[in-house]
Amino acid sequence: MIRQLTLDEVEKYIQDDSVRPHLNTEFRTTEGRQVWGLFEDQYATAHEPMKQPLAVICVAYANAAPRDEFELKWFSSASSSGAVTTNTAVFYTVWSYSKGAGQTIVNTLAEHIRATRPEINRWVTLSPLTRMAERFHTKNGARLKSIHDTCQIFEYTHLMETAA
Repeated sequence: MIRQLTLDEVEKYIQDDSVRPHLNTEFRTTEGRQVWGLFEDQYATAHEPMKQPLAVICVAYANAAPRDEFELKWFSSASSSGAVTTNTAVFYTVWSYSKGAGQTIVNTLAEHIRATRPEINRWVTLSPLTRMAERFHTKNGARLKSIHDTCQIFEYTHLMETAA
């Protein structure tokens, strides 16, 4: 089960983010951005989980697919102000404490977003320029959309389909 992490939890777990450790708690939790954790079901609804999450993911709700962290901030900030319609979920960092949990949290959060945010019709990543990131996303059904100076963008078209 997933749940949005508290500010204290975000502060605690972001030290394990190997992709974007420089992004602070405020960046990750304001302006249309959230941090989610995947927990074993028995701990998901507890006020303070008894175990650490199996995986953590950061998502931004934006009005377009960003090419870098600056655009991530800009596109999600403009969206949260209400000035522009939000239609894109941007998974910009994910890390796992358990084998297979990265894939599970991506799919579980996508399902949650699909159920709670009908305006979202595009699912992209802001991924590092690594072979590991490329393998992770392509193995999980994403398609490489573009490569930029500091990141590569993958699009998950299958996440747009509603659950049958």
